[in-house]
Amino acid sequence: MKLHDVAKQRFLFLQGPPGPFFDRLGAALRALGHAVHRINLNAGDVASWTGPAIDYRGTAERWPSFVDDYLVQHAITDVILFGDCRPLHNAARGMARLRGVRVHVFEEGYIRPDWATLELDGVNGHSSLPRDPKWYLDAARTLPPLAKLPTVPSRFRRRAQEATSYYARTSMGRWRFPHYKSHRDRSAPAEALGWLKQFALRSVHEEQAETALAKLEGKRYFALPLQLSSDHQIRVHSLFGTMQAGASYVIESFARSAPDDTYLLVKEHPLDSSLFSWRRFIRREARRLNVEDRVIFAKGGKIDDIVENSLGVVTVNSTTGTLALACGIPVIALGQAVYNIPGITFEGPLDAFWSNPTPPDPRIWDAFSRVLQARCLVYGGFASDEGIEMLVEGSIARLVEASKIIDLNRYLEGAAQAAE
Repeated sequence: MKLHDVAKQRFLFLQGPPGPFFDRLGAALRALGHAVHRINLNAGDVASWTGPAIDYRGTAERWPSFVDDYLVQHAITDVILFGDCRPLHNAARGMARLRGVRVHVFEEGYIRPDWATLELDGVNGHSSLPRDPKWYLDAARTLPPLAKLPTVPSRFRRRAQEATSYYARTSMGRWRFPHYKSHRDRSAPAEALGWLKQFALRSVHEEQAETALAKLEGKRYFALPLQLSSDHQIRVHSLFGTMQAGASYVIESFARSAPDDTYLLVKEHPLDSSLFSWRRFIRREARRLNVEDRVIFAKGGKIDDIVENSLGVVTVNSTTGTLALACGIPVIALGQAVYNIPGITFEGPLDAFWSNPTPPDPRIWDAFSRVLQARCLVYGGFASDEGIEMLVEGSIARLVEASKIIDLNRYLEGAAQAAE
């Protein structure tokens, strides 16, 4: 990286994704001469951060005043967090806004794989991105074509192990943070147990998925990628509240309105570590609606292949929607999603989608994708050292205020070479 003299910033890190990404990003910012602060909210946070930090052991009610005092006393200029809907993050985001402090929100990539989201002020339903297709067409006029970069290395085993370790440590360190309540809908022990079960049975699930997918060979089908009920995309940015409610709604519409020669493939989320049996639930719903022969459930399988061979994708607001759109596959989004834009997603009711799935307008999709890449996305990933290194470099380019602390074109070329 080519560095220039820049005004030093004072960063406050809150919770990040399981794994070392936030720790390495903080270390890189510190190496550039910026002040880096961290507030741990549970024992999992403690274990995943090697730099200086303080622990917050108070109640959720006292948190807003605590974080406000911290922002003022340490002259914080920027807050960095992963996911803006976690209760403590949401409160910190609000207090930072009152103090004029920038908030940088990381999230899983709007477009996957190979990208993470980094947006000012908020993501997903809190994003400042407009929903006007003309705005994207105008904004993209000065932007270069989409960068064609190598696939970022990603290792599911590593992601699962890091998540299991994080939640296990959170559980074991409960005594140290007696008031901490997870933003997820189940306890840390249940989370860790779920990950262990997921990891142990992965090969079995893949075999079951192969059997299920074989039933669809030569068949016309729609895909429903399930999301995590614990995800705020479902709990906050949709009308359903739970993924079970969303899945039932879709299956009911399919039974009522889909052509008789079509099938519905329901694909479980690969990071679902809950102990809930989706297979049993989907089978029961399909039987209730007399479509048990046309609704297929798969716990495993390659989502890319599933999407590319489908007639269309029905989603609440999953990023699988962008994967499908990039392939020109019709998508209907039932919840708030940054890509739920006229000309990109289906605009009618779900009952009409089954008989008339409409592909995205390629001009609008291309413009939207270029704006996202330039404004909201960082090349890299959380599930490998190579991906994390790319994310750190790309994130610094966005986080550090300077005329040009990093030559972005040179960065993209270097990142592409590193991934080869």
